[in-house]
Amino acid sequence: MILSCKVEKPNYMAVEIERKFLVVCRDYQKESYQKAYLKQGFLNSNKNRVVRVRIQNGKGFLTVKGKSNANGTTRFEWEKEITCNDAENLLALCEKSLIEKNRYLVKSGNHVFEVDEFLGDNLGLVVAEIELQNEQELFKKPHWLGKEVTGKKKYYNSNLSKKPYKNWL
Repeated sequence: MILSCKVEKPNYMAVEIERKFLVVCRDYQKESYQKAYLKQGFLNSNKNRVVRVRIQNGKGFLTVKGKSNANGTTRFEWEKEITCNDAENLLALCEKSLIEKNRYLVKSGNHVFEVDEFLGDNLGLVVAEIELQNEQELFKKPHWLGKEVTGKKKYYNSNLSKKPYKNWL
């Protein structure tokens, strides 16, 4: 028996190209045009895929990310908006600890940096990410941008939920 299904188009599906940096000072806060509180957890996190649940600005999201390429800049990403109630229920099913953070959006040239100030067990860690159109794309680096940590798995949110920043020493 063949079942037919109505297929909805996802909100977002693409190959994500991003680079990640540590942040050396809090000047980004003054330059930010938007701030949001995020809470997220992982229904599945292994080396081949991550399934994330997130609540941001009263909206819920379900996201699937594939395995990163060799230099950690590129991977498949699918995201779908879900109800906040569904997201809360799914967060209760997530692995280990949840990630909480404040996210600042900062324009720099033609790009936007997402600067995450982690809270809870990851308090003290501040990371900036930039999404690019291709791996060689040039971008303006703000003075508060520090060491690049692209591809360093310990900085992935899914790993921070298992081995938080406070335990790195």
